[in-house]
Formats: sequence, C-alpha cells, structure tokens
Amino acid sequence: MVLLSVTFSEFIEVTDITWQVIVALIALAVGIPHGALDHLVTLPRASILRMSAFIFTYVLIAVIAVFAILEWNVYGFIGVVIMSALHFGIGDAAFINETNRSTAMPTSSRTAKTFYSLSAGALPVVIPLVNKESTSALAAVNSDLVDWHSGFDQELINLVLGLYLVTVLVLAATRRWRDLVDLNLLLTLSFFTPPLVAFAAYFGLWHAMRHTARLTLNLKSSQKSVIEGKPGRAFRQAVFPGTPALVGTFIVSLAIATITPGKISDEFLWLTLVVVWALTVPHMIVTAKLDKAALR
Repeated sequence: MVLLSVTFSEFIEVTDITWQVIVALIALAVGIPHGALDHLVTLPRASILRMSAFIFTYVLIAVIAVFAILEWNVYGFIGVVIMSALHFGIGDAAFINETNRSTAMPTSSRTAKTFYSLSAGALPVVIPLVNKESTSALAAVNSDLVDWHSGFDQELINLVLGLYLVTVLVLAATRRWRDLVDLNLLLTLSFFTPPLVAFAAYFGLWHAMRHTARLTLNLKSSQKSVIEGKPGRAFRQAVFPGTPALVGTFIVSLAIATITPGKISDEFLWLTLVVVWALTVPHMIVTAKLDKAALR
C-alpha cells in the first residue's frame, strides 16, 4: 500500500487533484464496510427490540454528527481529526495485541502500547493535513478547512514528530521491532504521498483491513471458517455483510448533494467524507468495548 502510494505520487503530478479525489473515493469505498457489523459483534444475541434500539441510536448519533459537521465545518473537522487519530491509533494497537495473543507471542507493555497508539494515530491523520501539499487537497474537499490549524501547522508537525521519536525510543527499548516497522511505514506514507491519497489509503487499506481481520475473531461464521482452515472465506464473511453500508453511504451523500448549493461534482467528496466521519462517531463508541478487551 505504502509502496504503491509513493510510486503513483512520483509519476503523477501532485498538483493534479483529480486523480487524488478518484483514489480517495475508491479507498473510502473499500474502507466503509468495515464498520457495518458493529451490531453483530456488540449485540450477538440481542432481541429484536434491543437490536432496533441499538440501530436507531447508532443512526441518530451519526445524523447529529452530520448536521454538526455541516453547520460548524472547521470545529467539526477539528473534532474529527482528534477523534480519528485516537480511534485509528487505539485500533492499531488492539490489532497488534490480538495478533500477538493469537500467535502466542509476548504482548507489549502498557507504556509501549500508549505511545504506539498516539503515534500510529497522529501520523496518518495530522501530518497529511498540515504539510505543504495539504492546501490544494483541503480546498478540493472544502475551502473552509484550508486554515483549520489557525497557522499552527509547523507546531503540529513538530509535536507529532516529537511524539514519533519518543515512541521509537520506547519501542526500541522494549524490542518491539515489528511495531517499529509499522510506525516507519506510516511515517513514509504520511510524508511522501499526497494528503488525500495518504489518508484514504490508510483508512481503506490499513485501518479497515485490520479491523475486518479482527472481526473474524468475533463472528461465528468467520470463526468456523478459521477452524476449517479457510482464512480467505472467514475474511469475506466479515466484509460482504457490510457492503449495503457502502451503497447507503453514497446514496446519502448524493441525496445531501442534490439539496445543497453547488455542483454535485464539487460537493460529493466532501459530503461522502462528512458521512464517513459522522458514522465514525458511533462506530468509535461501539468498538471501544472491543478495543478495551483486546488491549488487556
């Protein structure tokens, strides 16, 4: 993923935002289904009434988040940045912990997990949004977001890099070499690929894939396939039920675009991102339970 992103960025002009938008939409499409099975892993034996209440609350939180982000673009975006960095970093740490546990490998210390979570979340989220190429990318999404950092872009870069260096020392001291490789891949992706591609590739081809892999540990159908020695089928069983969410997301984005000023072509990426970000709010709340158990 990182190699392809860097390679494409070398052959295609960074200033050409069109290809970045296309890649971003494709990567978002790949990543959206991963959060659609929250109800199955959270309420596996729930009654119809409880399931209905869960879905209603989930959708209500997402709808409120959509309106909040659309009403307060910049403040909503800042909230999304913080929330996404925490969610991604904690999810990454939980994935590694579960992988270590399933292969009988020693898990990392609480200190190493904490620093890894903060760095692994901040690198792919913050850096692409404050580097020198972010202006055109943010303008393509929503021009109101160009100066979301209020001029503190270099300070944010320094903060994230400082956190990265401390994390490198902690991981090296505890001999977490594989986690260190992960972190350096994220650093490469964040600094050497265009902003939209960096974030979307991370979301669709890193975070979503790892989260889906974790779902195979919680879905009975996937567990059965794993026992039968069919990991590919187990993964597909955790992906395909989420495809309706993909269709629904784009339908909602188109619906909002048709009733808002401006051309659909200009609004679609922004509105799709808003819907995805809004869905991340209840998704993050739900997966917190899984993450807490995984990080024990």
